[in-house]
Amino acid sequence: MSRSKTILQSVPTLSGLRREGGGWVIGSVAIGWLLVLGLRFTLPALVPQLKTTFGIDNATAGIAITVVWATYAAMQLPAGMLIERVGERRLLAGSALLTGLSALGFGLAPVFGVFLVVCGLFGFATGLYGPTRATVLSNVYPEHDGAAFGVLLGAGSIGAATVPLAASALIGRVGWQPALALAAPLLGLAGVALWRSLPTHSLAANETTTEASDRSERARAVIRGIARRSVVIVVIGATLMLFVFQGLTAFLPTYLVVAKGLGQASATALFALLFVCGAAFQLAAGAAADRFGDRTVLLTLTTASIVPLALLPFVSGPVLLAAVVLLGARYASAPITNAYVLDVLPDEIQGTAWGSLRTAFFLVGATGSTFVGALADRGFFDEAVLILAALTALAVGVFAVLPPRTAT
Repeated sequence: MSRSKTILQSVPTLSGLRREGGGWVIGSVAIGWLLVLGLRFTLPALVPQLKTTFGIDNATAGIAITVVWATYAAMQLPAGMLIERVGERRLLAGSALLTGLSALGFGLAPVFGVFLVVCGLFGFATGLYGPTRATVLSNVYPEHDGAAFGVLLGAGSIGAATVPLAASALIGRVGWQPALALAAPLLGLAGVALWRSLPTHSLAANETTTEASDRSERARAVIRGIARRSVVIVVIGATLMLFVFQGLTAFLPTYLVVAKGLGQASATALFALLFVCGAAFQLAAGAAADRFGDRTVLLTLTTASIVPLALLPFVSGPVLLAAVVLLGARYASAPITNAYVLDVLPDEIQGTAWGSLRTAFFLVGATGSTFVGALADRGFFDEAVLILAALTALAVGVFAVLPPRTAT
């Protein structure tokens, strides 16, 4: 893309994405991700109902959430390998249908043991979606992949904000289990849309070559791909940001209640606002990265998100509201880092390498909630927030040395 173009000319609109790769593809993948991510963030909001229904304590309820994230992380590498064998169409449609089946399972689980098994199925099903959605967008929208990822992850943030609120509104009328089960038909429709909109062939280029059939050589090719300096740098930065994301989102509502004295309803509303603002930033950031470059936009976003996080322990009232709004900027780094990694990875090992990397940084990032929870239990809630701000500053330093894609 020519750097002499104006911003309005170079920032791709939705119509531009439709012209490049088709509107049905980005639309169906984004809607599927909205439902998947929305349902995932609904489960933590239902912890009080889980405790009452199944007679469990907080620690046991936490095990259920851990199972969801652990199985999701564990599926990243297998999903990446399956992309090369069965194709994106089957994986994404199958993921949506299996997620719908797990939603139905949540609604029918009679005892906690069954519920825990369904949590594993849910993590497995959603784990198939993560790497696959990325390779679809990277290959269908190669010229404007940042914008495509912005739309995708923005839709996910909207789902994370709205689906838990919708479920909470339904709980008083139908109960929490039927509320979760109502997601099943929506996910079924999403699966049909994905099946009809995606190409029948695999989009991962050159993934069935002779070299790829040699397992030993393929393993070496994957190691060479993920050991590239550009990949190492962006993955370290993304892992730091994910660690902070996990720690912040797992305990922000609790922090607002315990440390800021907000009511549960107000804390939940602010939590939803965080994702809404994150969606807006994500939609803009991907297109901005296509125009101004990955490093420039990543440095701007991560630097801007340090201040509101560092101020969080010291502010209240309207300033607290403003801080939460500005915190949404940090979520806009994800579409940029995703697009960057997929672009610099060699095409012939893209799926396997991407799945391997996602497994690694999700497993590491998932410990952020454990870290913050351990400090909070010892009375260091504010200190935990400040450490998250410091880790964000460290991510700024990492992104500062990120090379351009063309230099890799």
